[in-house]
Amino acid sequence: MMRSLFSAISGLRNHQTLLDVVGNNIANVNTTAFKSSRVVFDDILSQTIRGASSATPNRGGINPAQVGLGMTVGGIDTINTQGNLQSTGKTTDVAIQGDGYFVMSNGNQQYFSRDGAFDLASDGTIINPASGLHVMGWNATNGVVDTAGVPAVLRIPLGEGVIGQVTKNMTLKGNLNRDASTPYATTVTTFDSTGGEHKLTLTFTKTAANTWSWTAAPGSTDGTTVAAPSNGTLTFDGVTGKLTAPDATALPTVTITPPASTGTAAFTVSFDPTRLTQLASNNEMTSVGDGAAAGSLVSFSIGNSGEVAGIYSNGLNRTLGQVAMAAFPNVGGLVKTGNNMLTVSPSSGEPQIGTPGTSGRGNISAGFLEMSNVDLAQQFTNMIVAQRGFQANARIISSSDEMLQELVSLKR
Repeated sequence: MMRSLFSAISGLRNHQTLLDVVGNNIANVNTTAFKSSRVVFDDILSQTIRGASSATPNRGGINPAQVGLGMTVGGIDTINTQGNLQSTGKTTDVAIQGDGYFVMSNGNQQYFSRDGAFDLASDGTIINPASGLHVMGWNATNGVVDTAGVPAVLRIPLGEGVIGQVTKNMTLKGNLNRDASTPYATTVTTFDSTGGEHKLTLTFTKTAANTWSWTAAPGSTDGTTVAAPSNGTLTFDGVTGKLTAPDATALPTVTITPPASTGTAAFTVSFDPTRLTQLASNNEMTSVGDGAAAGSLVSFSIGNSGEVAGIYSNGLNRTLGQVAMAAFPNVGGLVKTGNNMLTVSPSSGEPQIGTPGTSGRGNISAGFLEMSNVDLAQQFTNMIVAQRGFQANARIISSSDEMLQELVSLKR
């Protein structure tokens, strides 16, 4: 039989594979984070009709004479270029800008994906709703994330109570009237470690030119006490009205003891009066502390570095966790398993798991999804190429058949 028949058959079969790949690319033109594929053709074994020979003093070398026996699919590669980002406005939708993959798990096996269409499960875990796989990362303990540990299932404790934040620092802002003849008192609010509120009355009395004394006392009758010493002196510059003492290196402190019935430990508050002035204006003072009452988680957001920040009803923002991201020595070696998921293979190498934005891993954009990187113009061109290649190989089979028919007709 003629070699051209079998060569053409291989051409038909493999151009059909090319069309299959093109068809899959076009079908996934709107699939989230889909990466298109391409087919690479190789020739296969060639039959040597005449071998090659080297040159002699009297004659040049002779090149080999070979007849090819067809072609095969050398590989089907994944084109891992960045897809465009589409805004969704959904908090749990995230897209990767750059390299890297989200780490997913079913409890037994890890999967990897660039599809960031996530959602919250009923138990507060972040999942891919299409597959049910959990998003992996590091959960925070008291607002601190340890990324050196093994990634675990990310959880968002929505609605769960959170203890308050104890007041450690308080800044005083405002003015003490230069011409005051009577003491000025203001009430500030502090919080213990469980979010309990404790009022504190600060009284300022002018004792000499540019000099004021201050005292701190409980601002309520709930049993809160203030430990001695709870007083001090403020000194101002008579020309500028700015505070000269104490400075930021020696801030006054007050130790507050909650009522015994609360079972809460005493806490010490450092007061910063360096923003106070002594001007010929009315007494006016505000305070800003770092404490907070007890509250619960009401919302959360995901930052560019993958940090999950919780927003609480008491106004606090606290880190809840960190999204994990994986990089691979050879991303082309990953195996597609469906549902936009990938698994490792001996060719891909082991995943290098870390935080977004580090070691070549991309950043995260919340409220966006990555679109497919399929180029429709290129795919339709490839479809024409596949169709014409298939037709040409079919024509070879027809021509070979006609030649064989002529050969058989010689007997007539």
